[in-house]
Amino acid sequence: MQNRADVQHAARVLRDAVKASGAGIARVGIILGTGLSGLGVRLDGGRLAWADMPGFPLPQTTSHKGSFRWGTIGGVGVLAQVGRCHLYEGRSPAEVCMGVRVMGELGVRTLILTNCAGALAPTWDAGTLMCMTDQINFTGVSPLTGPNDDAWGERFPDMSAVFDPKLRRLALEAAARLGVRLERGVYIGVHGPELETPAETRLYRRLGADAIGMSSVLEVIAARHMGMRVLGLSCLSNKNLADCQAPTSIGEIIAAAESAGADLSRLIEDVLAHLPAPACRLSPFRER
Repeated sequence: MQNRADVQHAARVLRDAVKASGAGIARVGIILGTGLSGLGVRLDGGRLAWADMPGFPLPQTTSHKGSFRWGTIGGVGVLAQVGRCHLYEGRSPAEVCMGVRVMGELGVRTLILTNCAGALAPTWDAGTLMCMTDQINFTGVSPLTGPNDDAWGERFPDMSAVFDPKLRRLALEAAARLGVRLERGVYIGVHGPELETPAETRLYRRLGADAIGMSSVLEVIAARHMGMRVLGLSCLSNKNLADCQAPTSIGEIIAAAESAGADLSRLIEDVLAHLPAPACRLSPFRER
């Protein structure tokens, strides 16, 4: 289970940095995954590197910067986690979810989570975006293992509607307005770092998964544990066809994600512009 003292310490450091910049604390958080950091650059309210946050785990994957950025997009106050840690780096579930926990401590109640994923659905193409309708945690671990912290959430959180239906509807409406192709499907999260074999691809399809990645599922569990509304958006960076699976590399995956990043940024901006006011207003500072 997450170490509450470490989370609160990191949250205080981030809160002080945001306060020093003259900004308020945003109630909307965004996690920007592999190759998708472009939107974070537009947040010019301030930046704090994880290296400057004592006890905060640092990512070991070069495509993940490891920082928080804040500012406004379309008048909406946003706190963005740029990059993430992964289980395959040897991190614990608590470390993987520390950014989500910190944002929750700071008052974030709406979380837009992005990732880079491989398409398992045979009719989908690389470069397409997917709205996550559900998820399968195939990592073998959970961020809720161990003693429960009742101040964060209940022991057995309900997961019958992991991704918020209203947020999903906003994303689909935004895609229609923008002319962006947005598929809907189930995301399966695996441990990694190795990519999937053809036999594993067949298995994941039989389990009901439409896209696969090495992140997100634990973060979603932690966010729901804290009562956040979650919207999950995947950039489909490669295509897995079990009977004719082509070789790929992490470099090709990152390049595909970066190529689709412009459409993803436009989609998120439109969603933010249509959020109800109470969900996106800046919160005043208060001591905890």
